[in-house]
Amino acid sequence: MKNQIKISYKIRGNHVTLIEERQGFKSDQWVQLPVAQFRLDENEWKIYWQDSKGKWHFIDEIEPDEDFEKQLKIVDEGHNGLLWG
Repeated sequence: MKNQIKISYKIRGNHVTLIEERQGFKSDQWVQLPVAQFRLDENEWKIYWQDSKGKWHFIDEIEPDEDFEKQLKIVDEGHNGLLWG
């Protein structure tokens, strides 16, 4: 499975987007699927999820935090199935 999924990120300003990359169905091309976006706002990281239309939404149940690694761990654990399609 390790060679079938890659995790990458894109940084733009105060936004860090976590991306899952996987090989397309019956294709050699890789498909990028945004998992979550972290936004630094007033020295706290907020976590957002993306809907099917590409719009980002703040996840109210996850408290903003100054510790980026803590927020990353929450995303890694999946947050009740909302993240990691």
